[in-house]
Amino acid sequence: MNILELLADLQTQHEKATARAGELRGQIGRLTAALAEIEARLTDLATTRKVIAELAPTQEDSEAPETNSVYQAIVNAFNQHPGQEFRARELHELLGMPTDEASVNITRSRLGRLLRQGFLTQPGRGRYQKRT
Repeated sequence: MNILELLADLQTQHEKATARAGELRGQIGRLTAALAEIEARLTDLATTRKVIAELAPTQEDSEAPETNSVYQAIVNAFNQHPGQEFRARELHELLGMPTDEASVNITRSRLGRLLRQGFLTQPGRGRYQKRT
């Protein structure tokens, strides 16, 4: 191989390497842009998660398990007697709960919540019935 052929071969290799370097620079540019988009998305998700965590009720704010079991007992009573109307005091008597005024008032509040959630209807003042 003479010097001219060697120089021509080196020039060909140089051109191929230059073309490949250009391709890689293009890939780096696209990957850099994609990375910037993903990092921005991660920042948005972290911010969203932080805001939701701040707004979400803590365990202290949520209802205690015993309260949930009282709701379940009330719902079960209505499910067992779907056509019957109940007053709060009657539910207490049916469920064997205390019938003092403070306890009955708490149940009235719970019945109001079940009414707003659409589980119950109120066919008359102070009377509640399962929605059919």
